[in-house]
Amino acid sequence: MIASITFFLMKMLPGSPFDEEKLAKLSDEDRMEFLSKYGLDQPVTVQYIKYLGNLVQGDLGISYYYKGQTVNSLIMDRIGPSALLGIQAVVLGLSIGIILGIIAAYRQNTIWDYFTMIVAVLGISIPNFVLAAILQFYLGLEWGLFPVAYWEGYLNSILPTISLAVTVIALIARFTRNEMLDVLQQDYITTAHAKGLGDLTVLIKHSIRNALIPVVTILGPVFVSLLTGSLVIENIFSIPGIGSLFVDSIKTNDYTTIMGLTLFYSSFFILTILVVDLLYGIIDPRIRIRGKE
Repeated sequence: MIASITFFLMKMLPGSPFDEEKLAKLSDEDRMEFLSKYGLDQPVTVQYIKYLGNLVQGDLGISYYYKGQTVNSLIMDRIGPSALLGIQAVVLGLSIGIILGIIAAYRQNTIWDYFTMIVAVLGISIPNFVLAAILQFYLGLEWGLFPVAYWEGYLNSILPTISLAVTVIALIARFTRNEMLDVLQQDYITTAHAKGLGDLTVLIKHSIRNALIPVVTILGPVFVSLLTGSLVIENIFSIPGIGSLFVDSIKTNDYTTIMGLTLFYSSFFILTILVVDLLYGIIDPRIRIRGKE
């Protein structure tokens, strides 16, 4: 369904991936030979059937803009930087967000709680491209701590990672705090304390695990979004990743690349949702019991 919808939407886009002025100067024979090279001389239905046939074999087609390169090779070449930024942003956002959420819940209505809520509100309210510009100016230009842009080494990934991670920190912190407050009021937490279990034992074995299910739910889409590349952030920092490739392909009407990236993103999203569903059973044994019943 995704392949079909994307294919026909591409055909409805105005413009062409080729220079129409140059094509107009070609003879009819040369023009048809050129279009035949990319299979564009055939009816749309024939192109659609051939595309699906190639897709079944894992072939996403040849790029119209990047001459001589397949969409498969373009994605493989660009996924490295996007994956690095995405994984770092998720790890950083998840670890800091959970810690802030737990502290805020255990220290409700204290300065720690207020600080966490301020961080969460600012993290969600400030667009990541605004934060990216601020980081570039102060940490890059003014203080010279990190490179401002381009992809020349690991240090070039620090500022983009922070720009992406702040929103994740804010989301995870809010969800963790709210769920922890709900869990801490449950009877089994009171029972655990009554049995003489220490605060740390109750926190690790009972509180955190039961509070993580909503966090895992939002983590799936967030992880996919970050791992497949942020369209804006990669362009701001001139990162040669999936996001910048997607933007460039839209600018040039590179139909096959647009379709390939859309399918790649969609497939990865579906796979991540499956993993999230499986994680529910690992985190909460009650789900596994219900599933067996």
